[in-house]
Amino acid sequence: MNTVQRQTVWGVIMSIIICAIFIASFLFRFPLIDWGVLWETDVMDIPFIIFVPSVSIVIGILFGLASGLYWRKQIHEVDNWLYQIEEGRPVDLKDMNASGDLESIVHRIEKIQKQIAEQAKLSQKLATEKAEDIENRMQEIISQERNRLARELHDSVSQQLFAASMLMSAINETKPQTDERETKQLKMVEEMIHQSQLEMRALLLHLRPVALKGKSLHEGIKELLIELSQKVNMEIKWKIEEFPLDKGIEDHLFRILQEAVSNTLRHAKSTMLEVLLIQRDEFVILRMVDDGIGFDVDEAKAGSYGLQNMYERAVEVGGTIKIISLKNNGTRLEVKVPIMKQEGEAND
Repeated sequence: MNTVQRQTVWGVIMSIIICAIFIASFLFRFPLIDWGVLWETDVMDIPFIIFVPSVSIVIGILFGLASGLYWRKQIHEVDNWLYQIEEGRPVDLKDMNASGDLESIVHRIEKIQKQIAEQAKLSQKLATEKAEDIENRMQEIISQERNRLARELHDSVSQQLFAASMLMSAINETKPQTDERETKQLKMVEEMIHQSQLEMRALLLHLRPVALKGKSLHEGIKELLIELSQKVNMEIKWKIEEFPLDKGIEDHLFRILQEAVSNTLRHAKSTMLEVLLIQRDEFVILRMVDDGIGFDVDEAKAGSYGLQNMYERAVEVGGTIKIISLKNNGTRLEVKVPIMKQEGEAND
């Protein structure tokens, strides 16, 4: 039963009770000798004993409808305010005409909105400090580990591949061309060794940490997508705007994108990938769309560490993340993070 129906029923019940009390009080004060008078007396061609309850019920219905419509409007107003807060949008309650019971609700919503804004600022500040501290500590470790891996690969695997390549070249040059099949197989082995050398050189060239490593979010995403387009058979499009962001927000958004791209490459079987990074209405929006096979978001959220990690990273910087996926119709991921202005910052 909705608000209008409930208020209408209560209006009818109260009108009947008031009418009964009034009639009982009147008859108690002025008792009737003949009760048949109530049936014989007509009001607008309707017996008095039927007319009075009917009018009371009609009045109760009208009062209940008016009351129900009023309260439904008030409830919808409050629901709209809460929805805007849930979406992370600022609600300007000063221009709203709130009176009576709603005035207290408006004050509480204002307090909740301020607390959410303060928590978002604090979360972003802590995320920035945490990202900067981790990056400073990890840079030296990552650099040392990269150098160690590159050195070991170069001194061992690369040298062995080079020696094998030289040996196969010498064999092919000195061996008499008597057996065409054997010669062809040796040539194939030489080409495989040569291709392995190229792969090893590419691996050594692209050894790098997964973090932004001193680059802006714009630079990091662009570099990642350019490299990805060179390595995978997939149409990749992007629109990336350049604007300043706190280090913590940049780091979290970049890692969310990395996780999403990794999931797309491993599971989506898509042929197209679009990435969007823009700033609109004091929000940073990161969006990724593919045309893959899709998945069940609820099931994946319950059992996927990667998705859970993306949700946690979005919450850590005061943002929200939405994932929409349909079977055989691709997946759309969107992250929205509010840009909290620092105290004393002037509005343009």
